Amino acid sequence: MLLWLTFNFSSRPLLLFMAKKPETASRIADNKKAAYNYFFEERFEAGLVLEGWEVKSLREGKVQLTDGYVVIRNKELFLIGLQISPLNTASSHISPDKIRTKKLLMHKAEIERLIGKVEQKGYTLVPINLHWKAGKIKCEIALAKGKAEHDKRDTIKDREGKREVERAMKTHHR
Repeated sequence: MLLWLTFNFSSRPLLLFMAKKPETASRIADNKKAAYNYFFEERFEAGLVLEGWEVKSLREGKVQLTDGYVVIRNKELFLIGLQISPLNTASSHISPDKIRTKKLLMHKAEIERLIGKVEQKGYTLVPINLHWKAGKIKCEIALAKGKAEHDKRDTIKDREGKREVERAMKTHHR
């Protein structure tokens, strides 16, 4: 960004260069339940096909991703169970469906690779989060394998151990 300034005591303009803020991918929603229930093998980013009212609701954060899952139909990916609550100010000529199936957009080669892994090796596809990237809403999905019950207990045990260490460090520094 370039900014011109002119002062009374000088006839020449002063040039100031201002740094542009880097765009960060801001999170809209996370699926914390997925990390508890699955081991993530690979992560992918996919675009979403959304309607206008859905984008407005996502800007307001009115979304729930915890019950979402990805299915494959006719070599296309669809996100089911993503709940986007409509705003009260939604248009009167549109009847919003909060649990509408959303299509995921990825390259054909990536989709075919995912189909092969899901069908052969017993993997599943789960949505991890929704985030903004370059003004568009993206969904991060993971190729995942389900955790056994003892693995879930180990996850809880590790989390509680980390909390205890953080508490001990916090009280030690005081």
